[in-house]
Amino acid sequence: MQNRWDPQSAATFLADDTELGLRVYSSQLLGQDEDLVLHGGGNTSVKGIRNNVFGDQQRILNVKGSGWDLRTIEAAGFPAVDLDYLLRLGDLPQLSDTEMMKQLRLALLDPTAPAPSVEAILHALIPFAVVDHSHADAVVAISNSPDGELALREIYGKRVLILPYIMPGFILARQVAEATRDIDWQTLEGIILLHHGIFTFSDEARVSYDNMISLVSEAESYLQSVGAIDNIARGTYQPDAADCLGLSRLRKQASQLLGAPALLRWDISPEAVGFASLDNVGDIATRGPLTPDHTIHAKAFAAVFDDEPEAGLKEFVRRYQDYFRKHASSTHQCLDSMPRYGVWLNRGVLSFAPGLKRLQVVSDITRHTIRAIQWGQALGGWEALPQKDLFDVEYWELEQAKLKSTKSVPEFEGKVVLVTGAASGIGRACVNEFTARGAAVVALDIAKDFSTAFDDHSGVLALRCDVTDSDALDYAVRRGVRHFGGIDVVVSNAGNFPASCEISNMDDQSCDNSLKLNLSSHMKLLRVCTPYLEQGIEPAVVIMGSKNVPAPGPGAAAYSVAKAGLTQMARVAALELGQAGIRVNVLHPNGVFDTAIWTDEVLAHRAQRYGMSVEDYKRNNVLQCEVTSTDVASMVVLFAGSGTGVTTGAQVPVDGGNERVI
Repeated sequence: MQNRWDPQSAATFLADDTELGLRVYSSQLLGQDEDLVLHGGGNTSVKGIRNNVFGDQQRILNVKGSGWDLRTIEAAGFPAVDLDYLLRLGDLPQLSDTEMMKQLRLALLDPTAPAPSVEAILHALIPFAVVDHSHADAVVAISNSPDGELALREIYGKRVLILPYIMPGFILARQVAEATRDIDWQTLEGIILLHHGIFTFSDEARVSYDNMISLVSEAESYLQSVGAIDNIARGTYQPDAADCLGLSRLRKQASQLLGAPALLRWDISPEAVGFASLDNVGDIATRGPLTPDHTIHAKAFAAVFDDEPEAGLKEFVRRYQDYFRKHASSTHQCLDSMPRYGVWLNRGVLSFAPGLKRLQVVSDITRHTIRAIQWGQALGGWEALPQKDLFDVEYWELEQAKLKSTKSVPEFEGKVVLVTGAASGIGRACVNEFTARGAAVVALDIAKDFSTAFDDHSGVLALRCDVTDSDALDYAVRRGVRHFGGIDVVVSNAGNFPASCEISNMDDQSCDNSLKLNLSSHMKLLRVCTPYLEQGIEPAVVIMGSKNVPAPGPGAAAYSVAKAGLTQMARVAALELGQAGIRVNVLHPNGVFDTAIWTDEVLAHRAQRYGMSVEDYKRNNVLQCEVTSTDVASMVVLFAGSGTGVTTGAQVPVDGGNERVI
């Protein structure tokens, strides 16, 4: 375990508030290590004193707020609560978690601040200024083994208080309070909650952080000493077209269980394939998660798929419904029965989720879980908590309350959109518009270094691809399907505008090149995507035509002929694909000047040819407006969405109004 503390970096956090500044810094250090904190897991706090509005000194607790991730948390993510109020709450004999959250909000010094962590009372009870809590993989994995508690006592002796698992929230705070009633806190370096995580504490942020790193490192060293760390299976698998099509069908069926579009990611890394190839993987993958907190994101057990994935999905649904009936009371509302992760025997690991953020969460949790399971196997067998305990977390009253939320979902949440010609202009604008509306996007372009063009956006898979190459296109589409589970929308946009040339002077190569990119590549794309669109959710194709189709101009024969052929192909596709529910529509843009072909020189030359200024030339249409890539992308989104769900075979101009077209 790497100690990331850097005095120079720490000093930059001390400008405004020494206590809270260092609390932010060390919290971010914990959050940056996935082996400690994963997607909002863990929580931290710092105690202090401030003057209230009356000038009286008041003891406070700044504790991680709901919705904040330790990896990126800032000072605003630590709402201040009345410490003495929390201590009084901790003395109550009982308190429901719903009532506890109400009381925690009452304890806030700023009523507009985020809700305090459910562990706020526990943080208050620990008599040190700084408290750190993580779900360290190594520590929890050891506890999830037959002799886990004995092993942890062997590692730490009396330096660490080890407590049995109990639900987070008020009852956990009471458990710790009772267990430490007569203890000398100065003899402790930390507290381990079996199957849950580890706490460290000190009056100094660095000491608490150092203790966390040191204690977790000891657990890792133990795993290394017994051969568990290296007990990770690895394998290889090469997916074929049938696999990807099966994945697409599975995603559609999973979406039906969810009641909304779902994303599906297929991990074929050596570690994932190795895990999926273990002889007993169908057993160990269904025993339970690394920590019960993960059930909120990934459910209590995995699905298992074989050569007929649909059968595995049905079996998961049966098991999940049995699990609910066995443990639910009349107050529980059953969640959806879509799995969140699954093992595809000998092929890898699958992650399911309602949207991009959750997909990343489930994928990361799964990656850590399959490693920890194998550590547990090396320690004598993976033993997660009983399903009743897992159910209590998955169906926690605080989580059930969220089911009543009316929070709106982005229009394309859970949908997968493929965009060609995505490096710039209309294609890039389409990527931006779809991601802004929640879509996962597979972006294709031949531009150099395009594969890194969207590195800052996890919702975009950017693949460098020559769309005129059938094999390259087939490979790229399969990559996209593996990454997001299928294809719902295709934006067939790639193209170029050849240099102006009259027919009498046109050479064969120029004409052939235009047909190859502006017509044939679109046919190839539609051909390879159709089997996936047939399994898509409200599937739609939007093809980028041109004003030159209804109103061609001289000198653009190679372009106009290709676009006219493309439009005719789209009309036929609308007829052929309509029976599968796939809509195909064409947009005809004109004068979109914020694209790569319209350089300043070209604009000036064309404006001069018409005896206009550049600005007047840009607005040379009926509406006297400038048409931008974003304008076109907005129309693409419209025709990809449910608002045009009964429209197919249409041709719509996006040109500000062209007299010849009208």
